[in-house]
Amino acid sequence: MKKSIVLPLTEPMCYVLLALTGQCRGVDIVKQVIELSDGRVVVGPGTVYRLLNEFLAYGLVEDALAGGVARSFRITDKGFSLLQQELARSPLLASDANDCWRDFDEKPQ
Repeated sequence: MKKSIVLPLTEPMCYVLLALTGQCRGVDIVKQVIELSDGRVVVGPGTVYRLLNEFLAYGLVEDALAGGVARSFRITDKGFSLLQQELARSPLLASDANDCWRDFDEKPQ
């Protein structure tokens, strides 16, 4: 039986999930988090891969094969639902999410 993730999520957790609304490799997530947060949040590779393993165990993200050697990940419906809860709690995160999604025709499903 999977345990439930403890809420509220930390700021790095939220930004990693936000980065995964588009398919990403670990190295891309590090860059995306810095970009999405305007440099306020910085995560290293160790933190990213620890969070990815935790998110995989909770079903918040999934492997998304990109046809290369490096693993690629994306957010699941469950992860997106949790991210939306956190967006309601944090206006600054919500603003960054809207900036992130501005180029999408619609928000991730």
